[in-house]
Amino acid sequence: MPKIDIAVVPKRKGSGYPPPFDAPFAERVRQRLGNAGGLADFGVNLMRLPPGNWSSQRHWHSAEDEFVYVLEGELTLIEDGGETVLRAGECAAFPKGSGNGHHLINKSDAVAVYLEIGARSPADVTICSDIDMMSSNADGRFVHKDGTPYP
Repeated sequence: MPKIDIAVVPKRKGSGYPPPFDAPFAERVRQRLGNAGGLADFGVNLMRLPPGNWSSQRHWHSAEDEFVYVLEGELTLIEDGGETVLRAGECAAFPKGSGNGHHLINKSDAVAVYLEIGARSPADVTICSDIDMMSSNADGRFVHKDGTPYP
């Protein structure tokens, strides 16, 4: 079984969201462990979320299941039904097509570390719940919900 050397997996700080929607993620750090291991069918990301940062815009997936598992710290899950605190050793699952927008916010005073796991369906569209934005896995571009591209 090939071991992944996490220390050499590239770290990406911030997000790919267009301004000004990228601000809440400025210090978020993602390591794409699935890519480092050559996985094609699903992704596994090691995430570090400093205090005050968000995991993403609140969103849901049309054709991808998503799963998060908290390794260290504490995160607040925000979804349509309200807020739920997730601590180390706890997890949450988001079935595809649910329409239940979700994201994590670090409201604590310490960095939180978690795994983010999801499918890589080319047919998936990520729909943002609170802003006029969506993105298709087919091209990765962020567009308005009417399809107009962001500059």
